[in-house]
Amino acid sequence: MISVSNVNVHFGERTLLDNVSFVIGQRDRIGLVGRNGAGKSTLLKIIANYQSPNGGGAVSKASNATVGFLHQDMTLPKGKTVIDEALSAFDEVKELEKRIEELNHQLTIRTDYDSDSYMDLIHEVSEATERHHILGGETAQADAERILRGLGFKTSDMNRLTDEFSGGWQMRVELAKMLLQRPDFLLLDEPTNHLDIESIIWLERFLEDYPGAVVVISHDKQFLDNVTKRTVEIELGKIYDYKANYTKYVEMRAERRELLQNAYENQQKLIAQRERTISRFMAKATKTSMAQSMQKQLDKLERIEIDEEDIRAMNIRFPPAPRSGQVVVEAQGLSKSYGKLDVLSRIDLKLDRGDRVAFVGQNGQGKTTLAKILIGDLANTEGEVILGHNVQVGYYAQNQAETLYKDNTLLETMEMHSPPEMRTKLRAILGAFMFTGDDSDKKVSVLSGGERARLALACLLLKPFNLLLLDEPTNHLDMISKEVLKEALMQYDGTLIVVSHDRDFLKDLTSKTVEFRDKKLYEHLGDVNYFLEKRQLDDMRDVELKTKNTPSVNTAVQKQTDDKDRKKIERTVQTSEKRIAELEKQVVDIEKDMAKSDFYNRKDAQKVLDKYKNVQSELAAEMEKWEAALLELETV
Repeated sequence: MISVSNVNVHFGERTLLDNVSFVIGQRDRIGLVGRNGAGKSTLLKIIANYQSPNGGGAVSKASNATVGFLHQDMTLPKGKTVIDEALSAFDEVKELEKRIEELNHQLTIRTDYDSDSYMDLIHEVSEATERHHILGGETAQADAERILRGLGFKTSDMNRLTDEFSGGWQMRVELAKMLLQRPDFLLLDEPTNHLDIESIIWLERFLEDYPGAVVVISHDKQFLDNVTKRTVEIELGKIYDYKANYTKYVEMRAERRELLQNAYENQQKLIAQRERTISRFMAKATKTSMAQSMQKQLDKLERIEIDEEDIRAMNIRFPPAPRSGQVVVEAQGLSKSYGKLDVLSRIDLKLDRGDRVAFVGQNGQGKTTLAKILIGDLANTEGEVILGHNVQVGYYAQNQAETLYKDNTLLETMEMHSPPEMRTKLRAILGAFMFTGDDSDKKVSVLSGGERARLALACLLLKPFNLLLLDEPTNHLDMISKEVLKEALMQYDGTLIVVSHDRDFLKDLTSKTVEFRDKKLYEHLGDVNYFLEKRQLDDMRDVELKTKNTPSVNTAVQKQTDDKDRKKIERTVQTSEKRIAELEKQVVDIEKDMAKSDFYNRKDAQKVLDKYKNVQSELAAEMEKWEAALLELETV
């Protein structure tokens, strides 16, 4: 386990973490939650030994315990392919393989079978082989490819350089390396920020069976509910520990505060009553000693204290949407290519006034590209886009917060985006977005990611619009801010397009879901959850597999062929599993034989050593065959 004891962190006069203590068990599933700036990432860095508590305290763990830490500032070395970078997670495996080969060579050429050093070699071979097996050395390549595919990489991506990918995709490679290393304690800081819905669901399933402890910071409520069973909240420097997932924690937190408030009020009534009695008794000489006794008892009373609660929230209200024409935007035969890369191919889309649409699908399928084309920020390769009568566009880009001028103050930033008639209201609007007092004179450069996101949203509200397009608007927003934004969007009376991977945010927000897949669009009525549930599927990759073949007169014939293929592959998997069990038993039997004290005095010792090496090689090959068959089975 990991023990966090009396950790204190100060920034100037501000106390970020105040005497924080808690324990992480070996199989814990912990969600670390709190407002932006509460100290979640700082605490995770301290646990991972990336940072020391400047106000004292300690973190202790077993000397052999391993910790993996995925944080937001990771960078990959350049010049390596995706698969090679992922396989760097097996550096220890590679070193073990070299060592095992050296040891086996020594066993082959040495003849001092009775010496202690020879027996030491035998034991080292056995230990190294066991460690190699625990680390997954026999299936490293297959495991790496499986996890990379789960995180959204295609087979064609495996040999591409990591340099060719965006920061979000590079973060996926880092996450894959961490999952392959299988540390005892897995610390994840916003792992879903750069994942699409299907990859998030894959990660949830992976973490279900993870053998170690998982501590995760996330603003994705559904991800936390599906992954965690314990919630540790940081609020105003204090820790509150709940044995529950996020949704249950919210209920328990409200109940705890309500009970505490009731107990506090009752105690205050009791104290006031006793103080009145003491005052009356003190006025009478015959009652003075009794009053003094009562006062001593009152002084000893353990007072109930109610901790401060950070209840600050944005106050968002979108301006009424000017009336537009019935057809708000229409795309006809639209295509977009970047050089030889086709992203969208002859797609059609029509949105009517009042439509509320979610754009979903794998990253790289063209969601942001189409959004930019629709509002005129990006030129299409073919086809046309027609904006309807009196359409006024409000657009929040995926990197909107990063486009703000860093050297401007908050007020100057608002003035840049404001029409003249709104200038007198800018400070009030900043206040509604939790920027008060002297905050308006701060430079944008000193703001956190969450604060910049709030400022960008504030700028968006300065002009009226009737087509609102939001591309990943929840990035960098905490739970409360996301709820406030969602509630404001529920009240918005214009046409809405939302690009998001946050299932809880999209739930009930939209009435139509547009899926991006294979350069085409597929429209579905209902929100994203209904889209998934109506097929009784859990992720979009299953949707893709199920709908890949267009129904035709040959469907029945194709189904028969698929069934035959599946049965054939299943037989291969079963045969392979049986053979692996046989080979593993042979390895165990030979190792027992080799461990006998007189083994190297026997004439057949070299023959047994050769057999041992051959069985290990055959086992590794059979494991690869089994992995390949399983992967093939997934695609049928």
